[in-house]
This record gives sequence, C-alpha cells and structure tokens, in this order.
Amino acid sequence: MLNSVARYVGLVSLAVSASVLAAEPAAPKKLNVLLILSDDLNASLGCYGHPVVQSPHIDRLARQGVRFDRAYCQYPLCNPSRASFMTGLRPATTGVRNNQVHFRENVPDAVTMSQLFKNHGYFAARVGKVFHYGVPMEIGTDGMDDPPSWTVSINPIGRDRTEDEDDLINYMPWHKSLGSALAWLAAEGTDDEQTDGRVTLETIRLLEKHRDKPFFIAAGFYRPHLPCIAPKKYFDLYPLEKIKLPEEPPEHMKDIPPAALWTQPLNHGVAPDDCRRFIRGYYACVSFVDAQVGRLLEALERLGLADNTIVVFFGDHGWMLGQHGQWQKNSLFEESARVPLIISAPGMKGNGHSCPRTVELVDVYPTLAELAGLPAPKRLEGVSLRPLLEDPQREWTRPAYTEVYRRLERPPFLGQSVRTERWRYIEWDEGKKGTQLYDHETDPQELRNLATDPAKRETAGQMRELLRRLPTTRPER
Repeated sequence: MLNSVARYVGLVSLAVSASVLAAEPAAPKKLNVLLILSDDLNASLGCYGHPVVQSPHIDRLARQGVRFDRAYCQYPLCNPSRASFMTGLRPATTGVRNNQVHFRENVPDAVTMSQLFKNHGYFAARVGKVFHYGVPMEIGTDGMDDPPSWTVSINPIGRDRTEDEDDLINYMPWHKSLGSALAWLAAEGTDDEQTDGRVTLETIRLLEKHRDKPFFIAAGFYRPHLPCIAPKKYFDLYPLEKIKLPEEPPEHMKDIPPAALWTQPLNHGVAPDDCRRFIRGYYACVSFVDAQVGRLLEALERLGLADNTIVVFFGDHGWMLGQHGQWQKNSLFEESARVPLIISAPGMKGNGHSCPRTVELVDVYPTLAELAGLPAPKRLEGVSLRPLLEDPQREWTRPAYTEVYRRLERPPFLGQSVRTERWRYIEWDEGKKGTQLYDHETDPQELRNLATDPAKRETAGQMRELLRRLPTTRPER
C-alpha cells in the first residue's frame, strides 16, 4: 500500500513538474544576421527616388525595414571604409587611410563585428568582398581579409574576373591590377557565371546548411565597382537616350577649392556620350546586384528564416557620376560620402518607414550588437541606431563625419567633412587649402559654396566647431 501511495505521489510530482516546465516560456531564439554589402554603390536606387534605376528587390527590403536617407561613410575608399565599419572605429583610430594597410597593424586587439558574433557562438561566414582585398590582388587569395573574424571565408571567382576583362569597352588606360576609370562590358552568359552570381549561390548554400543555428553571414558583392560588368539583359534595361549627365551651371566650378577636385582633368577628358555609356553600365550593375539581393531575400523566406533574421544592406561608400566633373570616390561631395543604408530587424516599430536623421556606417556595429543582445566592445566610436529603428522621426542631433587623405600631395594633407541634416561643411588642410559650405535645404546638388558668404559666417563657425570633434591624431601609414 505504501509503495502504491509513493508511486502515486511520485507520478503527481512528475506531472506537476512537467506542467511547471511547460508553463515556463522558452528562451527567445537568437536573431541571425545577414549583412549585404555592395561595392562602390551610391544612392542610385528606386527607393531613394532615382528616376531611372530599377531596383525592385532592394526597394522591397526598404519597405520591410527602415531606410536611412542620410547615411554616410567615414572614408570614401574601400579599405578605410570597411576597416572602419567592421571594427566600429574611425579611420583616425584604425590608421587606415589607403588600400594597402591592414587595420591590425595599428589596432591589433580590435574585435571586429563578425568576430564578436563568432565569439558568442554564432556561425560567422564571409562570402565575397567584406574586408578589402589588397592591391594588386591575386585571384583567389584573401588579400586584406581578417581570419579571426570568420568561421568560414569563401572567395568565388566568375568569368568577369578571368575571361571578360579582355573584352572591356574602355576609355581610360586599363591596368588589371589597379582597375580603370571608365570601363564596362555587357557580358554574355548567366548571372551565375559572374562572380556576384556565385556570391549569391554560396551565400544561399550557407543559409541552407546553417539554418538551424545562429549565424552571422556577410555577402559582399563586387559590383558596381569597376569595371562595370553585368549580363547583357541588365544593360537592356537602360536605353542610352534615358541616361543623362548631371546638369550643372559651369560657373559654379570657380567656387570649388582645387583640393576638392580629385578627377583631373574634369570628366577624365572623356566625351559626354562616352560618359553616358559608362553610366549606363553602372546602372546595369546596380540592377544586377539588386537581382542577387532578391535571390537572398527569397532564400530567407523559403527557409523560414525571414522572421528571425536581421538584414542589413548598404554600400561601402558612394560614387561620383560626373557631378562637378568628378568620377569614382575619394571625394567629400555628397554623392561620394553618402551611402544607401537599410536595416530590417524583426519587431522594430519603425519598419516600413524612412529615417531622415544623420547616421554613419560606424553605427552599424553597435546597432547589430544591441539588437542581438551581445556586449559590444567599449571602445566603439559609433552609436546604436536602435532608437531610430523604433522611431525613425525621434530627435537626433549627431552629425556625420567623412574624411579623405591626399597622401600623394607634397606635403600630404587631410580633407574633412561634417554633415548635419541641413548643412555640409568641408575643410582642406584645416582650411589652408580651402573650405566649402553647402545648404542642402536649398542646394541639394552642392552648386553654391557659401563658405565665404558673410551672411553665413555664423553657420560656418558652428560647423567648424562640429568638425573639430572629429579625431585626427593618428598619422596615416
């Protein structure tokens, strides 16, 4: 009898324990991260109001998340920018102001964004270009990659990096190790024969393989970086008659300091129609990258990962397309410093809205750390954007800083820019080689330099004080 009672009490206790356990909420599932980078991508996207460029998949991501309308890189060049946003440190701290220096030469103990996730049990993978690849680059090598940051690194190689280079249409001297100023090709074949198509395939393979564990996967697309190679069908989206060069009054050039003009001669001396043909190639590459983004978003949906994955999309820096006669990057004009930035994070109240506040790429690292509940390194120099993901219109007074280093000049000197929601202010060599002030409320094309306007002296002084907060102490190497 006692044994029966004991067994009964034991069964009741097990049942009660089981019911208590069942009532306890399950631990929340860790959020995944899919970081998508596009090399040399400016804000020429449909969701940013571009009248010609077709980018339906990135536009859809913007409708799902928060589109930041005033996001800026810290240095408009690949290696300095990537070293900055992957470490959460500004170029003055990393000491990286060119494409040759590895950030660990100056900050050897930095914990990179992906390394933080890896250290906390995430599968961390890089496919394509995330950190910079050294110049010159040997096909298939890691270049300027950072092994401690990844569980897996994958370098796809497509025909655009092997066979197609010999067929480029090119209006500038072509050097395979350095790239070319204006070169493009409407390629034969499929998306998957191109390097970026293979980046997509490898990223999807990793998503499928690691769908049941927390992951941080970074997909780095090479386009629209030069040379602008994409399958011909993307060129067909853009009849040449729809491609326009910037319309600017020529007299505005007299107010621009010579130090601000990286492209010399203006427009590389290339005829306007050939410049338009290159812009067509750039737009084609943007649409090609957009198609790859669409494939990644579809894979998240198909694998049941969309509701538990933070998706971040951005360009590493902007790109000039003939504004002020300038091309490519290494400039402090708006088109070079500004980047597209979209963050789609599950459960954020701001999803589906745009944010007009001024933010920086150095903010991406602390944002992802907070969203994932991970302890970010204390020395990060950006801030979390989570408050803006919850309320994109909330008060926000932080400016954005961008710099370039004219190291080929003798003596070398810095160009520094500070951007608020209304103003951009630029100094070259602390003002000794010129200053620029633009009112984006009335002059979004930056055609009227107000730096010497007596009526704007107070504004220029206020912006100068903001600029003094940008750290510049570490020498360039």
